[in-house]
Amino acid sequence: MDKLHSILNLLLPPLTISVLVFFYPFYLLIKLVSCLFKNICFENVAGKVVLITGASSGIGEHVAYEYAKKGANLALVARRKDRLEIVAETSRQLGTGDVIIIPGDVANVEDCKKFIDETIHHFGKLDHLINNAGVPQTVIFEDFTQIQDANPIMDINFWGSTYITYFAIPHLRKSKGKIVVIASATAIIRLPSASVYSASKAALVKFFETLRVEISPDIKITIAVPGFISTDMTTPQFKEMVSSNICT
Repeated sequence: MDKLHSILNLLLPPLTISVLVFFYPFYLLIKLVSCLFKNICFENVAGKVVLITGASSGIGEHVAYEYAKKGANLALVARRKDRLEIVAETSRQLGTGDVIIIPGDVANVEDCKKFIDETIHHFGKLDHLINNAGVPQTVIFEDFTQIQDANPIMDINFWGSTYITYFAIPHLRKSKGKIVVIASATAIIRLPSASVYSASKAALVKFFETLRVEISPDIKITIAVPGFISTDMTTPQFKEMVSSNICT
């Protein structure tokens, strides 16, 4: 019996960790989108205009599908036009009222202005802004070939959301709209090899917590801080990094 206990003690922890790292994230993705949508959509969203960044895959893609099922109008933003077209077509099949795609980069200020301008030009209003676009970090800080290689992480994860929010606020005031921010648990929990990524998400949380005070009660802000979610962004290297850090 003691030998059996010893074997189980050796085998169960690695197996449990493997399940958590490689299977649980798929469940979390579905759970996050479902809970997020319930929290922000108590009102009837049929006919509402929703702009989603990072809509070509992962969380942004599935948030688009949930809004589509409720009959919302969608403005889908991401860099990959081919993927946006697929998400747009699926959204139409799910029941969206109308959908447009606006390819571009949230790290570019002019693109962010374009996202809002084209949405307003097409729909005439904006009700919900979903700040979801983001990129990961998979190396420790000192392993960046050049320190400038860290800039895109902050540019996309933090500045991308603040740029587009700046241009969206006047229109969201008119509609008494909502801003939803997809941050990350790394804003709170230390994760080695994600120093810059964690900083970008922590900055995002603090910025929008403060902005909530500045623009309430006209505009509501919801901040989501999910854990590890299995998406295109969570590369094999990222999964390996998370697994190794849990085991050590």
